Amino acid sequence: MAKIVARCHKILEGEILRRSSQIVSVVGDRAYIFGGELRPREPRDNDIHAVSLGSGNATITSVPATSQSPSPRVGTAACTLNGKIYMFSGRGGVAMAPIEEQGTVWEFDPATASWSSILPDASAKVFPVARSYHCMASDGEDTLYLHAGCPEKGRLSDLWAFSLSRRGWTELTPAFDPPRGGTSIAFIDGKLYRMNGFDGNTEQGGSVDIYSPQTNAWTSHVYSPDGKAGPAPRSVSCLLPVRLEGRSFLITLFGEHDPSSLGHQGAGKMLSDVWAFDISSKKWEEVVVQGDQRPLARGWFDADVVGTNAIVVHGGLGESNDRLGDVWTIELF
Repeated sequence: MAKIVARCHKILEGEILRRSSQIVSVVGDRAYIFGGELRPREPRDNDIHAVSLGSGNATITSVPATSQSPSPRVGTAACTLNGKIYMFSGRGGVAMAPIEEQGTVWEFDPATASWSSILPDASAKVFPVARSYHCMASDGEDTLYLHAGCPEKGRLSDLWAFSLSRRGWTELTPAFDPPRGGTSIAFIDGKLYRMNGFDGNTEQGGSVDIYSPQTNAWTSHVYSPDGKAGPAPRSVSCLLPVRLEGRSFLITLFGEHDPSSLGHQGAGKMLSDVWAFDISSKKWEEVVVQGDQRPLARGWFDADVVGTNAIVVHGGLGESNDRLGDVWTIELF
């Protein structure tokens, strides 16, 4: 097929949207933003901010937090399934510790603009520990996948599945080491894909790890992460499934390539590139971004898929160490 190109469009920018380590989930024609921080280690709010993605003037609609809302948090993770948003854990409170909720999954219903908490069935004996900078994806049917992240100490490589119909967690085969935070997963065509992340010393790259629910086993596709044959190592980026001309692709974009010496207080080297992985051929291709307008390099942001071939990107941390409040669409064709 012809070279993959992208067209970027800035939807809007808002002071209330300035944040990093947040979640962005698309349902219908809106992107829902929750959590994150404006200043390091200080959760900004626990309101929901909905950005319209339809034609015409974009708007921001904020849904104030109630007693039923999750507590303010950063470094949480979410995914969508059947028109609802599902979220697990994160970091918050005075000590900014992982928020332990005994395996609770949070559900936000855009139709009613309301939160509810889904506690595991009383018979459940296992559930994932609290964590931050983990990742989630759904299979589009009944299962939410949860992977890796940072517990109270160290990093994880575990993989869990939560069945909404059974309200129960199942611990699956862990992914390949090293354990990591800021990694990314995506589910497409019956399989789960994992790449990137930070192991405490270096950014990870050079492999796409593939989990098969049918066999409960992982395989790995290795590539050269030299910025030519494949994307350079990175963390706190994104991995998203799209379809172009009937073919399935994974898109990875942006992220932190070299962490700051100040740790969470500073910004490292951020990337601005976009890459597409053809699942059938297992080949990488750097996406050609057209036009003069394009998002700044960033990490610690979030993004989601709109339709089948477009991506919404919001916020994050720029190389200037500023939290960003912009929202973009990136259309691939």
